Amino acid sequence: QVQLVESGGGLVQPGGSLRLSCAASGRIFSIYRMRWYRQSPGKQRELVASITNTGIINYTDSVKGRFTISTDDGKNTVYLQMNSLKPEDTAVYYCNRIQESAEYWGQGTQVTVSS
Repeated sequence: QVQLVESGGGLVQPGGSLRLSCAASGRIFSIYRMRWYRQSPGKQRELVASITNTGIINYTDSVKGRFTISTDDGKNTVYLQMNSLKPEDTAVYYCNRIQESAEYWGQGTQVTVSS
């Protein structure tokens, strides 16, 4: 089993920045994919960014140039640096890990972008 704990959400003004963290613990394997999803009220969960253990990174178009995903394998942690935040980035952000054909989710952290 793997446990994922997100942190770093909060309230920020438009144009501001936040950094989300997701710490993994438990039965950690070195081959993995880590993803950040987000979900706003009334909308489907959306894949925001992903990274593999080999460093392959992808972003959804709406966050390209503003968000950066990274990992610290020594800490089993994935980060999402979010800059130039917009009100439409408001959502609950979820961390997701895939390893050994199993999928794990964190509890989510709220990000609110508002003046």
